[in-house]
Amino acid sequence: MISVQLKKCSRISGHRVNLRDASISDAEFILSLRIDELKGRFLSKTVPDLVKQQDWLRAYQSSQGQAYFILENQEGKKIGTVRMYDAQGDSFCWGSWLIVQGAPPSTAIESALIVYQYGLLLGFRAAHFDVRKGNRSVWQFHEKFGATKVGENDEDFLYSIDEAAIRKSLDRYRKYLPVSIQLNS
Repeated sequence: MISVQLKKCSRISGHRVNLRDASISDAEFILSLRIDELKGRFLSKTVPDLVKQQDWLRAYQSSQGQAYFILENQEGKKIGTVRMYDAQGDSFCWGSWLIVQGAPPSTAIESALIVYQYGLLLGFRAAHFDVRKGNRSVWQFHEKFGATKVGENDEDFLYSIDEAAIRKSLDRYRKYLPVSIQLNS
């Protein structure tokens, strides 16, 4: 089996959304999303402790095998988060996908396309992830993208998406990401 490594990238530029590597200075923003009653209801429990969030980000900075991004609009305003982690062979997991209230509706589609395109550029050929069963809008979103439900546990549906489905979605939703992403290491 091919083993691919997840790598951090300081900035990934999309069409209207950019992904920037998370830093300690983003702790308050990340924590505000994670403890938001509406946004955080489908996440693992988060303690509302800014110092713990800063400590996690400090540890993240020196870690390998994951990439945690802040989503920004073209003006540099923070509009969400997404994380890539848990590489297994040629498949990566992604999650911690939170978007601020009031962000353009296209933010979800474009950020997902950027994550998948970045994964393919790194050499991945598939992705896997879980979605809380109660988070209907998100698991429906993933299914429209071509993800297949491969299992479930008490809380989550487990999904996988292969390279063919990823490429089909990149083409199908091209208007949201009409050009290739630009990487800045």
